[in-house]
Amino acid sequence: MAFSTALITLGVSTQAIARDNISIVGSSTVYPFATVVAERFGKVTDFKTPKIEATGSGGGLKLFCGGIGVDTPDITNSSRRIKASEFEMCQANGVTDIIEVLIGYDGIAVANSVDAKQFEMTLQDLYLALAAEVPNPDGSDSLVENPYKTWADINSDLPAKRIEVMGPPPTSGTRDAFVELAMEGGCSTFDFISAMEKSDKDNFKRVCHTMREDGAYVEAGENDNLIVQKLEANPDALGIFGFSFLEQNSDIVQSSIIDGFEADFDSIADGDYVISRPLYFYVKAQHVGTVPGIKEYLAEFVREGTWGEDGYLADKGMIPLDEELRDEVGDAVLNLQALESIE
Repeated sequence: MAFSTALITLGVSTQAIARDNISIVGSSTVYPFATVVAERFGKVTDFKTPKIEATGSGGGLKLFCGGIGVDTPDITNSSRRIKASEFEMCQANGVTDIIEVLIGYDGIAVANSVDAKQFEMTLQDLYLALAAEVPNPDGSDSLVENPYKTWADINSDLPAKRIEVMGPPPTSGTRDAFVELAMEGGCSTFDFISAMEKSDKDNFKRVCHTMREDGAYVEAGENDNLIVQKLEANPDALGIFGFSFLEQNSDIVQSSIIDGFEADFDSIADGDYVISRPLYFYVKAQHVGTVPGIKEYLAEFVREGTWGEDGYLADKGMIPLDEELRDEVGDAVLNLQALESIE
């Protein structure tokens, strides 16, 4: 859709006056990165500082895809890629020109208080601790309701402490990424479950992605800072949140070692830390030229001094894209290149 057509569709000759700042929603993980860019943008340009709300990746995309016009968000942050179903919802609601911005990478930390012993576990241990159904402890190729109460029940090298893990709800991109990377990774170490991926993919997803609901896994909302505070108060518990929150609270919490690596800048950048994922935000090209400052905000985000190896987002804990990919993504963004489809 041409931008001129988009402006006619918006019908905002008078509405445009109603909002003169960028509206951003979405991922709590991307929130701190977007916030620091927004604050700098507000200081170094003549545009107002964008308003940012942490709604979770799924919640943000639902708002973003709700339609066009100044009563809808201009940008949504996401700690996972937009799903095909969400892209289709956008299209159906007239959000037809979407700019995808891959900004960098993040690790998902499984952390506990620095006042407790550091956990060292495998993805299989993590899956056995948190899945609703697990392989029968008798060794047969069957599934049973999760019987494990303590970490030592799973692995004698782990502490004899009650399993208590605080993490994000289903609307969170962190939760989506965690079940894809950690739960599915641990689940697939069992041959008979791994074989389901080809024979019965729906059942494979159900077995690998369904979290237990007996109190061992506690949904702690979209506020990662709240999880950090609870870990400080309860040294026996673990929490799941983005690497940037681990970095910002390293005096309070520490990463677990998972499959030999803890979540740190180098292990995530090198691909050694297994629970890591890309971070995105999505922009309505149809709002460019209607809501002031969108093009300029994009330009600030993809500056080398912002998202590069020595940029201020790296100082906040974001793992940069490599230089070639930064150039490729940056060129597409500055040219307002719309996303054509999602496989």
